This record gives sequence, C-alpha cells and structure tokens, in this order.
Amino acid sequence: MTQAALEAHSENPLLTITDAGLIDYAAVRPEHVVPAVKALAARLERVLAEVSAPGTPADWAHVVEPLEEASLAFSRAWGAVGHLQSVVDTPALRDAFNEALPIATDLYLRISQSEALYEKYRLMKASPEFEALCHVRRRIIEHELRDFELSGAALPEAERARVKAIGEELSELSQKFSENLLDATNAFELVVDDVSRLAGVPAETVALYRASAEAAKKKGWRLTLQYPSYLPAMKYCADRGVRETLYRAFSTRASEFDGGRWDNTPLIRRILELRAEEAHLLGFKNYGELSLATKMAESPAEVLAFLRDLARRSKPRAESDAKEVDDYARDVLGIADVEPWDRAYAAEKLREARYSYSDAEVKRYFTQAAVFSGLFAMVGKLFDVTFEEKPASVWHPDVKYFEVKRGGRVIAAFYADLYAREGKRSGAWMDGERTRRRLPSGELVTPVAYLVTNFAAPTGGAEATMTHDEVTTLFHEFGHTLHHILTAQEVPQVSGINGVEWDAVELPSQFLENFAWEREVVRAISKHAETGEHLPDALFEKMLAAKNFEAGAFCVRQVEFALFDMLLHSEFNPEKDSVEGLLDAVRREVAVVFPPKWNRFTQSFSHIFAGGYAAGYYSYKWAEVLSADCFSAFEETGVLNPETGRRFLKEILERGSSRDAIVNFTAFRGRAPKLDALLRLSGITDEPAPAAPSAA
Repeated sequence: MTQAALEAHSENPLLTITDAGLIDYAAVRPEHVVPAVKALAARLERVLAEVSAPGTPADWAHVVEPLEEASLAFSRAWGAVGHLQSVVDTPALRDAFNEALPIATDLYLRISQSEALYEKYRLMKASPEFEALCHVRRRIIEHELRDFELSGAALPEAERARVKAIGEELSELSQKFSENLLDATNAFELVVDDVSRLAGVPAETVALYRASAEAAKKKGWRLTLQYPSYLPAMKYCADRGVRETLYRAFSTRASEFDGGRWDNTPLIRRILELRAEEAHLLGFKNYGELSLATKMAESPAEVLAFLRDLARRSKPRAESDAKEVDDYARDVLGIADVEPWDRAYAAEKLREARYSYSDAEVKRYFTQAAVFSGLFAMVGKLFDVTFEEKPASVWHPDVKYFEVKRGGRVIAAFYADLYAREGKRSGAWMDGERTRRRLPSGELVTPVAYLVTNFAAPTGGAEATMTHDEVTTLFHEFGHTLHHILTAQEVPQVSGINGVEWDAVELPSQFLENFAWEREVVRAISKHAETGEHLPDALFEKMLAAKNFEAGAFCVRQVEFALFDMLLHSEFNPEKDSVEGLLDAVRREVAVVFPPKWNRFTQSFSHIFAGGYAAGYYSYKWAEVLSADCFSAFEETGVLNPETGRRFLKEILERGSSRDAIVNFTAFRGRAPKLDALLRLSGITDEPAPAAPSAA
C-alpha cells in the first residue's frame, strides 16, 4: 500500500475502528463510502483468491476462518453505509451509496457463485475429518453448500451468469423502490392555517405540527406522511377534509398519481419477472418455493393453508368489528357513508366511548425515561443483564448508545435511534452492527445492534412521552435486539440472528410485546409526565378490556398482506396477470373492509419489494404462533419468573441458528407448537389465560 493510500485509510472512519471497537459515525461523510467499499472489497477478493487456490487445504482453518474475517470487515462497513442511508439520507450520501452498490452486489454474488470456493466446501463435506467437526461447524458447511446451490454455483456457466445478472438488477431495483417511497413520502405536506381544523388532535401533536411548520419556514401547522404526524391526524382530527387529504396522499404514494416522478409500478412488474426467472433457473416452480428453501415452512401450499385457516377463524370476529365501527359512525358520529379516511377516527371514538379513555390520556403516563428504565429492569430480571448509557460517536444528536453487562462485564451494546425526521426511512427495525464471535487468537468480539424507531420527538423542552402502541413497538424491536446481543454463539455464521429461519426470526420480538400488557410491567414502565404517578389500576383495566379491540380486523388485514405476498410469488404470472387484480381477489376472499379502487398499497409494500420479506410476509403470523406459545409458558410460571427467563435465554436467545428454530422451540416448550395461545392472546377466542402458581 502506498503512503497516500495509507494516509487515506487512516482518515476514513469506515476503515478505521476506534479504540472501543466502534465506528466513528459522526465522522463518516459521503466521500468516505466508495473508497472504503473499494478497499475492503479488494481485500476480500484477495482472500477469496487465496482460500480458493488449488493448493489451499480444504479445511476450516485455511478456508472458512480467513474468508469469514474478511467478509465480516466488508459487511460491517457496508452495513454501516446502508444503515446511514436509512436514517440520515441526503442526496450526496444516496449518490455515494448507489455508486458503491454495484461493487458490493457484484462481490457478494461472485462469492456465492464461486465454483472454486464451492468445491472447497464440497471437499470439506466429503473429507474423513468432517464427522470429527463439532455440530455447529458441520451445520455451517452443510448450509453453505445449500446456499451455493441456491445462488447458482452448481449451474452451467451461462445459467450461472444469468442468475448473477438477475441478482445485480434486483438489488438496484429494490434500492430504487425504497428511494421512490421515501421521496414520495417526504414530498407531501399539508399546511393548515387555521388551528380549528385540527380540533380533536392531542395538544402535543399540534405542537409537533407547529414545530414542523417553523422548521420548514412555513406559517401555521404542517402535517406530513411521517407516521408520528400522519397517524394522530387519522385517529383524532375531527375535520374530515384533513383526513381525506392525508389518506389520499398516503395511499397513493410512489404510484402513477404523482405524475410518474416516483412511480414504483414498473419496478414491481420487473422485480416479479426477475424473481420468477431466477426461481426457474435454480430448478424451482416459482419464487415462493425458492424463498421457502431456507425457511421453516416446507411449501407455498403449507403457508397458504395456514393463512386460510387463520382467516377462517378470525373473519367472523373481523366482520363484527367492522359492523360495530360502521354502526357507531352512522348512529353517533353522523357519518352515513364510512370512507377509508373515517375508519381510524370512528374506531378511536368508539373505543373511547366504550372503554372511557383515550390514547392521548394514556400517553401522559408513558414517559420515555420511565419506559426504558422499566424495560431494562424487566429484561435484567429475566435474563440477568444490566444496561448503562455510555458516550459514543453517533450519526445524529438524538441517538443514544448503551452497554449491556452481565456480572459487571460488558457482553454487548446497542445504538437507539428513536425519533422520526426527514431523511429517515419510516417504520421500526433492528439490525446487527457487529456480530459476536471468537477470533482465532482467542479474543472474544462482543455484538452490537441498531435499534431504530420513528416516534415523535419531544418539542419545546417537554419530556418525551409514548403511546402504548409505541411502547409495544419498542418492546418488539427490543426483542429483536436481545436475540442479536444475548447470543452465546462464537461462530459468526450462527451467532445472533445470523442464519435464523426467516419465519422464526420474529419469535423473540413478538414474544416480548406481550410483557407490555402485564400489570406488574406496566406499573414499572409508567410515570406520569406531570405528577410522576404510575398508571392507575382502573385505567389499566380499561386498557386490558380494550386490548383486543378490532383484533379480528387486524388479523385478517395481516392475513390479506401475507396471502397476497405468497400468491404473488407462487401462482402469479407477471407476464400476463394483474398485480392489482390479484390483490382484489385476495381481498374478496379474506377482507371485510375494502379500500377505494385508486388505493395503491402495493406501490408502498416495501416489506416484499425492498425489505427481504418476499414470499415471507406470512412469517409474522407463523412466528406469532411460536411466540404466543412461548409466552404462555411464562404465564404458567409467573410472567417475571427468572427461572423461566433463563430457560428462554438458554434454549432460544443464546442458540442463534446453531439448531433449527423448531428444535429451539421444543427444547424450551417441551412439545410441538399449538395455535391456541395465539388465538387467545389475539382475542379471537375467549379462553382464559393459564393460571400462574399461587404463592406458598
């Protein structure tokens, strides 16, 4: 390396890890991206050539370890770039990301299709030493061979090249889909010059609208399509015109209705064509079969049967839910013809009338500091860990960094980026920043995660508060975080969430959501913003009574998304069938509420076109069966029982993908999963919860 290259390397924060083993995020600039990606890609290519060379012994030490070390260095930096593009997107960063994207995509595809590397793994599997390897290493080699074949490594050269070209184009299309949706979301604003048009909206949300207008140098109150702005207006704003304007803008994002500027329609068609072609090249009937090759479910038919059974069980409740809202809107609110922009508003008014409380009232009890304090205490009791905020270099002033300790020793860490802002992708997610592993030298590298949400930022110096829905979202993403950081695995391929079947990866997150509805936990995480009081028992009882309000409607909505996704990737012909026609057919089968013809939900369905859930959206409900059943074990022993917590930690969180997910589940539960707990916790059935043992 030349002196100039050495100096450039030392000045690039994506190439130089701090003394604490962290990335200096505050120092990362768009101009660092391409040089870092090129440098790390070149290193990885050199290592790939070395381990694949004919003279290199086909064994773990000479092939797997050096390749994994170089791969992790590349993927950590590239993952950091992708993360920054999701949370602090700027035109310059986007340009840098898109310039580097083909380099990363090409490299990953060439590794996954390397004939020479594939042969090394084949030789490892066939060697007499294979059976002497530990279970985890044998499992990794077998899964690598499977993944090579799913990437086309075993195909003739022409077909292999075509699979690679498809992968490269799909990567670019998915990125463009995400960019279009973000740009379309950010482009809309509704500026209201008369505050009376916001009647019914909670005062703190009105203050957020005011602050948004001031930041944009506008007069009045500015509403956007970011969730903390959009959702409160849809639920609380009495002005039907405001709700309609927002709904139309939200439900037609990234479609032909914006004049084609950010239209995702042609991208959807092309993505589906390429996925179908890829599946056929790899010997599958459709992309659904290809997707399920690495999941728990065995076939699209099994998934479709599961979803239709769930729809059958929940649709009667959903129809009842919808009728109640319609009747209340007509008879009490005077809305004769309930439109889609009326439903959330009418449902909230009905819920308030029936259970005599509002989300805005509850929100004052969930101050963010109290929620985090109580959450940390609960997790600490169950899994024997403590949390401590520490200074670190971060990408935005609002981001916090926490160390996780056990027995006084740091075992993990995570970043928390909680607030919505322009340039940040909507939604909530967790991702691994660094993976737990044992180096050949014996040194243990501890895991680091990103925890990202889009809550409303506090304004005017007020203390941050959260709706209970937001509390549940935080618990969900923290469940994912725990899955990644509390792993006990020391081989990166099976550590944390790595390699976990996609339809099981939601188990820890959905599992942890249930604790947000436990009285003891709610008391610990609540502290009124003004009085400091815990959430009163009387109010909590109302919340419990309302917990499964519209549960049937929510369930069939999720089934609608999942059924559409699986049919789209298993029975749909992208060359002649209509995407909107398929969605309409699915709705006729399972839905109880129908959107207008101009609704363009598909154009913003980023989960399956840009988020890794293609032919996998069913995973939410599939994993919810597992998570509800696991939580019922805590109900049987006492929900904060440390012994049950340690068993969950040992059999599920610590295991990563060192075993099949179903083996992890049965090791914890002692039997196969049952649907009963999900139906009960979702309010579809009225069975009582298991009784915890009484105190002696």
